Amino acid sequence: MKILPFKIPKTEREALIYQEDIERVFYDQLHQHEEIQISYIAKGSGTLIVGDSINDYKEEDILVIGENVPHVFRSNVEASPESVMLTLFFTKTSFGKDFFSLNDMSTVEDFFKDSEYGMKILSNQKKITHHFNKLKKQNKIQRIASFLKIINIIISSEKTPLSSFVYKKKYTDDEGRRMSAVFEYAIEFYHQNITLDEVAEKANMSKNAFCRYFKKRTNKTFFQFLIEIRIENACKLLHNKKDLSISSVSELCGFQDIANFNRKFKELKGISPSSYRAQF
Repeated sequence: MKILPFKIPKTEREALIYQEDIERVFYDQLHQHEEIQISYIAKGSGTLIVGDSINDYKEEDILVIGENVPHVFRSNVEASPESVMLTLFFTKTSFGKDFFSLNDMSTVEDFFKDSEYGMKILSNQKKITHHFNKLKKQNKIQRIASFLKIINIIISSEKTPLSSFVYKKKYTDDEGRRMSAVFEYAIEFYHQNITLDEVAEKANMSKNAFCRYFKKRTNKTFFQFLIEIRIENACKLLHNKKDLSISSVSELCGFQDIANFNRKFKELKGISPSSYRAQF
């Protein structure tokens, strides 16, 4: 398993990175990088963990992930055989340490503040994708112009945060390996009865030490995190598998009884599983 943090490959004097990911699955290990990223999901869907929160992503989504924010994409290969993501990477000092501090750029401060927790753009997506689709054929000056237009559109758009808590310190390599192993295990085996002994062993820690360690870095217990993963997967089943009963969905997502499933689902989503399914 690869460790974090990793750095986006770039030359020392390159300010803005444009990257196309055309894969069966996106890079699916927990990682962080100093660059802020703005990504357009051209194809594919799946699960995105940012900081302490589990989100879904789908085609046409516009996502922003701030500097050094731990995150991981988990592509749903059943829904789409190919995943395509177009991304711009940059830092606050990419264009010089004072560029974004100029009075002309004062409105960008809100963008940087919102990016600290990640965000999904809820309006003006077509305007943003219009600029993303031009990036491949543009020269570097044209790309910078398009980048500033994208930033300007995002500032005036509706948005929702991707996380509610982000551990402010950069992960060390050891911390990266440990948290990546825990996240990977939870994502892979969420439908099974995971014990604290098992997950603490994955982190190579005692149970008590692991509980403190995980809570400090996510602001929630491991089992709160696990329940959120289970509920997000339940949402996908409720939406995509109409023939499955609510009790079957509950069981497939690792809940021991349907009453607990219904209660946890409503706590996180605000409505019952049956009402959620009815929306679609």
